[in-house]
Amino acid sequence: MFQMRQYHEPDFTNKMLKEAPDAILVAAKEDGFIPEGFHAMSIFPEYFKVKGKWYLAKESRMDCVAVFRDEEIAITEFRNVKKGDLVFLGRTEDGSEGIYVNANGFHYEMESGNDVFAFRQKRSRETAFSRDYDELYEVLKHDKENGKIVWVMGPAFAFDHDARNAFSKLIQNGYVHAVLAGNALATHDLEAAYLNTALGQNIYTQESQPNGHYNHLDTINCVRNSGSIASFLKEKHIEDGIIYNCEKYGIPYVLAGSIRDDGPLPGVIGNAYEAQEKMREQVRDATTVLCMATMLHSIAVGNMTPSFRVMPDGTVREIYFYCVDISEFTANKLSDRGSLSARGIVTNVQDFIVTLTRGLGL
Repeated sequence: MFQMRQYHEPDFTNKMLKEAPDAILVAAKEDGFIPEGFHAMSIFPEYFKVKGKWYLAKESRMDCVAVFRDEEIAITEFRNVKKGDLVFLGRTEDGSEGIYVNANGFHYEMESGNDVFAFRQKRSRETAFSRDYDELYEVLKHDKENGKIVWVMGPAFAFDHDARNAFSKLIQNGYVHAVLAGNALATHDLEAAYLNTALGQNIYTQESQPNGHYNHLDTINCVRNSGSIASFLKEKHIEDGIIYNCEKYGIPYVLAGSIRDDGPLPGVIGNAYEAQEKMREQVRDATTVLCMATMLHSIAVGNMTPSFRVMPDGTVREIYFYCVDISEFTANKLSDRGSLSARGIVTNVQDFIVTLTRGLGL
């Protein structure tokens, strides 16, 4: 029976925390400007003492600042701080300044047991990921009904017939609650549905087609002429693929644009900060996040995802965060940021998604 780690709150009866002073609050003098000595948030649960009471920052995000609003801790980016906002100051995390970071609230254990020195603690091509798959099957089954599963995807999935079908099955069976991607994933997935190619290669045989390098551009042009992705799908009678299934099952997807984008497709968000806000809307209540074959999107989502989530009933649970990539560097990047809930799986993502789908019995 799958069970999550239990969250352990700090012991506020502890002498140091009980006698800790209230945290310092200073009003911002202008919009977008914060006082010197501000406290920057981490990925862990953080508590702030105000008028003798400890408050948990419920929606934390790394590198943001904490503001006291309406008797709650609000977490915001520098640019969104408003004149008069009461910003928390303090650089210590042990409660001595009224700020306490609960870095081990889930009582993580060292993977090497009690040994300070042990071999193969990094995630690499030599790592056996069998336990990770077993855990992931249980996590997804649990969060299908009891959480929110967000997938962060690079375009590699659209290049393969079996991978597109596998992810489509995940959508159809309720294992996908939101998709965060860029212009490329949607473009090549729609190209695959429309012309049976991705970047001009047949998605099953991988054989390049005559003049195939035009195919993704023709697809973008056709979608733009249709006015929207939804209209394109209807007009061309398309009934397969990742984007088609997102539209069919009402799964929200955010397409964040980049400087190198072709077209782009209608619906791709070109303003970086607007795209960031739309991504955060989906991440805000995520309980499991899977980042696959996209270094930039993985790092971006990693920076906006804490290690915990406060559920509607007030309980605090762990967020499961996976980064799947053929590159060891990318798969380990999020672990380097200090998140013990971020796990790297080094493998080909097409193989990963097919194996995952089979393991779920789909």
